Amino acid sequence: MSLMYLQTLWKPLRQIVWNVILLTAGSAACAVAINGLLIPQRFVSGGFTGLALAFHYLVPWLSVAVLYFLFNVPLFIASWFLVNRRFFLYSVVGMMIFSAAVAWVQVTIPLEDPLLSALLAGIIMGAGSGVILRSLGSAGGTDILSVILLQRLSVQPGTTFLAFNVVILAVCVFLFSLEIVLYTLIYMYVSSQIINLVITGLSQRKAIFIVSLQWEAISRQILQEIHRGLTVLHGEGGYSGSQRRVLYTVVTFRELGLLKQIIRREDPGAFVVVTDTREVMGHRIGNQPHW
Repeated sequence: MSLMYLQTLWKPLRQIVWNVILLTAGSAACAVAINGLLIPQRFVSGGFTGLALAFHYLVPWLSVAVLYFLFNVPLFIASWFLVNRRFFLYSVVGMMIFSAAVAWVQVTIPLEDPLLSALLAGIIMGAGSGVILRSLGSAGGTDILSVILLQRLSVQPGTTFLAFNVVILAVCVFLFSLEIVLYTLIYMYVSSQIINLVITGLSQRKAIFIVSLQWEAISRQILQEIHRGLTVLHGEGGYSGSQRRVLYTVVTFRELGLLKQIIRREDPGAFVVVTDTREVMGHRIGNQPHW
């Protein structure tokens, strides 16, 4: 067996192993939050599990497991057609790993205060869900819905989680105490913010506008030192009417400091605007999720 063939075989195998590790690590973190904090505090569950529980409380003869499976069927079908088949297969594996983790990872977290429990559960669950979504798949349920809405409508995953869970909480207000529901809302909000941070926050791009008389020197240094492309726009002063060149570029968060050094070195009086981006499409600088 040739070395080239082994290298060709190892590349997809390494990708599979890495994604299974992400799914396993994220599922284990979620299981810690569920078994160590949510269940002991009797918080209402979110996602499709919470939806299944709500229907079960309304119609007791309907099994939670059956309801959860039935709710997931249309989402898995949608992921096959609206996302891709690789995502579908990884999501099937992810749901199996997630179910096993919840069944096997049993922990005790010595925390009695419900507010602190809600905050910690949100952090752990958000981090775990974010790690799962950093893989090429999901754990089923709301994860699939969030990926579909992100691809089709550019809705951030954390926003989908929060909006869907708020609807569930609105139903649960009639089934549980208002205090439990409010603590659960805190947990869900924290979790949604952590999910957004893990998925997009760590790879966020910065869009920069630079107005400077030394635009040629600055643009040359950006190309040579940062190796990023840029666009030269033609601007006109609103008061003076004088013609100006405006540089527009997009850099990573790590490159922003170097860009500021270049601007200060070439023209300390330059007018600079730095803005956050939601998502960027494009060769090398794009940061869209890989599903």
